[in-house]
Amino acid sequence: MNDAAAELERSKLQVAALTAPRNVVLVGASDRAGSWAARVWANLKRYGYDGPIHLVNPNRAEIVGQKCYPNTAALPEPPDHLVVLVPANGVIAVLREAATAGARSATVFSAGFGEASDAAGMERRRELAALIAETGLALSGPNCMGNVCGKSRLVTLSDARGLHVGPSPVAMVGQSGGIMLFTNSVLVERGHGAGYVITSGNEVGLTIADYIAFFADQPEVKVVLCYVEAVADVAKFKEACRAAQREGKAVIVHKLGLSQAGREAAMAHTGSLAGSARAFDAVTAELGVMRVDSLDDAVETIELLLHTGMPAGRRLGAITLSGAYRGLLLDAAEKCGLGFPALSAETDAKLRALLSVGSLVGNPLDGGFGVLSSRDTYLACVAALDEDPNIDMLLLQEELPREPGATRTESYLRGVEAYVAAGARKPIAFVSVLSHGYSDFTRDLRAELPHLSFLNEANKALRAIDRTVRRDELRLLGVGTVPHLAPVDPAALARIRAVARDDGTPIALSEAQSKDLLRLYGIATPHEILASTADEAAAAARTIGFPVVLKVVSPSIQHKSDVGGVVLGLHSEAELRTAYDHMFAGLRARDLDRAVAGVLVCQQMEGGVELALGLHRDPEMGLVVMAGAGGVLLELMQDVAFASPPMTEAKARALIAETRAARLLAGWRGAPPSDVDAVVAAVVALGRIAIDLADVILSIDVNPFVALAEGQGGMALDALVVLSRLGRAPPR
Repeated sequence: MNDAAAELERSKLQVAALTAPRNVVLVGASDRAGSWAARVWANLKRYGYDGPIHLVNPNRAEIVGQKCYPNTAALPEPPDHLVVLVPANGVIAVLREAATAGARSATVFSAGFGEASDAAGMERRRELAALIAETGLALSGPNCMGNVCGKSRLVTLSDARGLHVGPSPVAMVGQSGGIMLFTNSVLVERGHGAGYVITSGNEVGLTIADYIAFFADQPEVKVVLCYVEAVADVAKFKEACRAAQREGKAVIVHKLGLSQAGREAAMAHTGSLAGSARAFDAVTAELGVMRVDSLDDAVETIELLLHTGMPAGRRLGAITLSGAYRGLLLDAAEKCGLGFPALSAETDAKLRALLSVGSLVGNPLDGGFGVLSSRDTYLACVAALDEDPNIDMLLLQEELPREPGATRTESYLRGVEAYVAAGARKPIAFVSVLSHGYSDFTRDLRAELPHLSFLNEANKALRAIDRTVRRDELRLLGVGTVPHLAPVDPAALARIRAVARDDGTPIALSEAQSKDLLRLYGIATPHEILASTADEAAAAARTIGFPVVLKVVSPSIQHKSDVGGVVLGLHSEAELRTAYDHMFAGLRARDLDRAVAGVLVCQQMEGGVELALGLHRDPEMGLVVMAGAGGVLLELMQDVAFASPPMTEAKARALIAETRAARLLAGWRGAPPSDVDAVVAAVVALGRIAIDLADVILSIDVNPFVALAEGQGGMALDALVVLSRLGRAPPR
């Protein structure tokens, strides 16, 4: 068992104590109308928590007709779970006293623990972390809004809205209390009130990873929805997601910090550094995590997973009630990478016979053909599409009624429910034209149709389907063997590590040094020679053979082409000398010539597809492998994809296939195909570098890497390796 797994085993016991306490102690109790303390007290009573509830307030002898104690030491029994609603500067003392008296857990509402990055708050945060480490106290918060624990009927939320409180297949945890409450309200309306709603706040104590690991062990939980502002411990988060994956639990994440403004907001709100969406996806996708772009999408995905499950593939069938909606589905499918394939000849013939039409019926099947002429005809069409071998999932256009009277609709819905319950071959879901709300009648009817999903609006519905299919596709990429590569010289790796500075200051290797590292891992580079004078450059060119390329070598120049430090296509010694003189004149004009170590005279490579390969250390998620279109348009086009090391060959191929550059490699508009195997080998090698030098690699840019014609390999024409001493190897 690794360190992260062992830590999660311990924290699961802490979460169990927090969610099912023997008693609750409300510190900072108050009966002031509208106060958070009064609301928490009301919710504990309203939802039937059946353990003792003790009140602590040194300024009151009695509150709401119940004795109030001056401190936790004065309680008639040892405290177990504290709900702390005192100012931040009093929290540490309260928790220390309670832990000494036997408390196992606490929920701290108080803010002022570094979320504003102020010195006093950061010091309180450090003190709180030290106290937790010393006492083993399980802490939710600080800066949170309480929790809902359905099985124990513990509701410490400060919210007065009606809740579902009881066991549920949905569990929720998030760093924003407000987001958790708003989302749960929508889930309650849709009939899916969460069994757990945890507002984890600043996560000085328990983190989202700890709760995911706990939920993975709860047999009734099927889906875990997380709102994540920042991942505090990547290793622990990954291990928790693996645990959920092993237990067959779906993890859905809505991640803040995907835009620059969002990342700044995350820092202000939690005092943490949030990472990029691409890096988050790269690290978590093969762990079964489904990242959603909106909370609406999260709700639709929950609906799909709970009642229909995942389709086996991306091929859809549909019955619509109008030609217009048929077009909407087709448009949405194209955007989501889904499709409505042609029906099999057998299915088409069966449908034409049912509907008494002579022409092909098509997919989606338009209800105007007579599908709705009777319940029996409708269900027969459903069965025919369900049996079609070209379809992985069936969609039916319909909305749940909001009031009695839609007799035919109810009859058709119940008929499909009975068909699915009896053993449908494929997942079947209903899809509405627009998003709509539920009434009490709607919820009651929906509860009678447990084998069917009711998804809102075509685009949201198909995004949910795409997300669930993609989860399985990406999960499979993480399964496989990393190719065996020849051992790398330990002494050479030690020399590279020695370059990194102990203070963590980034250090860029020269192009020659960077390519030395690549060659250690089998990534080919052109023939090149370092020269320090024009005469040496000319001699090097004669050795290599014209045409050649000149590149300036300087630790202070990273983007050589931006300062005239690269000259291509030199076919003679005269051209080389002229280019050499012109390059150094330009560098002197910019005052860049003093740190120049010389020039690289490089073999000129003709043709091929230019790619960008590399490693990027995301500040939150760690090292990820990058591949995509390269050259001077890299930053402008951003046609790149990311994956988490280590890299298998299958994962490397899938990474390349995510980019538009894959079409260039396959042979665009009659061009010959490129050597994709060479690109795959280079990506796998970069993944190995990420593992072997995880403690010092900050980034590697290989741009361009030229993929030559099929069977001719590929070469790294330029490379930049940046090192930074990280103190310890980042967890994998």
